[in-house]
This record gives sequence, C-alpha cells and structure tokens, in this order.
Amino acid sequence: MPENTPEVTALQAAAEQVRQQLGLPAFDAAAVLELDHFIEVQRTELAPSSPDRAGVVTALGCFLGQCLVQAYQAEWAAGPDGSTGVGLANRLFFNPFYLVNQQLDKGPEASVAAFFRSVPQRLVSAAGAKKRWIS
Repeated sequence: MPENTPEVTALQAAAEQVRQQLGLPAFDAAAVLELDHFIEVQRTELAPSSPDRAGVVTALGCFLGQCLVQAYQAEWAAGPDGSTGVGLANRLFFNPFYLVNQQLDKGPEASVAAFFRSVPQRLVSAAGAKKRWIS
C-alpha cells in the first residue's frame, strides 16, 4: 500500500491516537512492552463477546503495526488474502490485529512484545523468500 493512501493515513492516525492515549513517546520496542502490559490488563474486561473488543483490537493493532513500520522499516500492506497488515523486507507479512487478538485470547503465551522481539530472527530466516503481499 502506498504510504499516502487514505487507508494508510487512517491506520497511522489511529496508531497516533493510541500512542497519545497511552502517553508513549514513540513507536518503538519500549512502546510495544507497554502495549503488551496494557493488553494483559484489558484481558479481564474484553471477553471475545464484548461489544468493545473489535474496536480495541483495531486500535491496538494499528499501534502495533505502526511500531513494526517504524522500528523495522516495514510498510503497511495488503496480505495475500486481502487482509491489512505489515510487510517487512519484501519477504514477511504480519497481521498486527490478529496478534493483538491472540494475546487477548491466550495471554502471555501470545505476547505481542515477544513477537516484536522475534522479528530480527524472522528476517534472517526469511532471507531469500518470495514477497507475499501487495504494496
């Protein structure tokens, strides 16, 4: 997805709103640690049937995605299935909304912070793989 599209602008605006609400200075690894903690606190109040859950997943997913974009020189992209996510190094595609939802469902075993820390190794492992999303 080109960076100046209305969809990317909306994703970035939602991420910025979350950053401000959480009082975080940047979209970086420290911010993802805070996001991880915030998700754990919210887990008790955001059951899968909660009417607020989809909106929270969307907002927090935008924030996680923007952290990936800025920390790893990634880009917002459309996945092979048409889903919105983040493409990295022309080789990997991650859906930050799915990752947030997984931590809400499974807790620390699906930590967004642990995922974020794993990205450099994933990039090494993906060297030579084929691009899997549409820019």
